[in-house]
Amino acid sequence: MFLGLQWYWWLVIGAALAISIPFKVKLMKWWSKRQQEQKASRRGKWGDDE
Repeated sequence: MFLGLQWYWWLVIGAALAISIPFKVKLMKWWSKRQQEQKASRRGKWGDDE
């Protein structure tokens, strides 16, 4: 088989990717939102150089 792996290992790898990609997208959206909230909360405080 391709790269020496049996066909069922390719199914396992494909399933793992299919499950992990939506979680990564969700994590990236959450992280971006969190960063924006932190940046907004810092605005207007004393000693802020931004």
